[in-house]
Amino acid sequence: MPVFLLKRFASFLATLAAASVVVFVVLELLPGNAAELILGDTATPESLAALEARLGLDRPPLERYADWVGGLLRGETGSSTSYDTPTAELIAERLQVTLPLALLAMGLTVVLALALGLYAASHHNKLGDVGVMAASQLGIAIPNFWFAILLILLFAVHLQWVSAGGFPGWVDEDSGAVTATSLFEALKALVLPAIALALVQAAILARVTRSAVLEVMREDFVRTARAKGLTRRQALWRHVLRNAMIPVLTVAGLQFANLITGTIVVENVFVLPGVGRLVFQAISNRDLVVVRDVVMLLAGVVVVVNFVVDLLYAWVDPRLRVA
Repeated sequence: MPVFLLKRFASFLATLAAASVVVFVVLELLPGNAAELILGDTATPESLAALEARLGLDRPPLERYADWVGGLLRGETGSSTSYDTPTAELIAERLQVTLPLALLAMGLTVVLALALGLYAASHHNKLGDVGVMAASQLGIAIPNFWFAILLILLFAVHLQWVSAGGFPGWVDEDSGAVTATSLFEALKALVLPAIALALVQAAILARVTRSAVLEVMREDFVRTARAKGLTRRQALWRHVLRNAMIPVLTVAGLQFANLITGTIVVENVFVLPGVGRLVFQAISNRDLVVVRDVVMLLAGVVVVVNFVVDLLYAWVDPRLRVA
């Protein structure tokens, strides 16, 4: 087990290092430089030189890369050219919206997918199975931004149960503290975006769950369990589900990373002040300092989630620890 963890951790660090190189090089390969992109074609040579010095573009690329990575390791980041604020503060503030949104969407995805996938597998080739597969195919085909607009039209415009967009914050403005009312209002503002994000992911994960469960149900040990007197439901919960979790965990891990990185469109539809909206605004403002740090954060999230999924593999299937 320690060797398994060390190997996974070494792979985790190597992937993060490679991601940092890719992010830095891609931004370096943009036509012109960051100062020209920010100021535009009408900028004077003096203003370009001043901004280049401020951004450190007058130094060699390797030195700038080392300063950037070293700053990240120390918890120090550059300042946004649009907001004149350290990017760490901007990202931390926006994560207060994006992270709860992604967790809520992932919770909905897992609950719906496992329930529908198990139901479809236990009713294989019956009406319930066909219905779940048809609904999941429809869910995969619907773009989440279009579904988000439909949710706004139904629940915000027609029924007027929730607001069409915006985020009230977690803290009550009068008391300056988190209250039950402020928490409820904040979560209510995230429900529709979470549903819009979870639709496609739940449809995909439900199909994977169904396929994995059906494959395990054909194994000899399941037939042995049934021959010992276990009902179909008992065999499903006691023996099938855990052995079917490896492909489900793989897809679920990728989906959580996609939920973090895929909030750009949905956050803009619901006007949520999250990381997705921040990177969209940074691209519009040509704020490459923010874009670089946000992209690195998202790459880090993907790598960390994959690392956690590897650890869950070993917990679910002890044979992998031995291997």
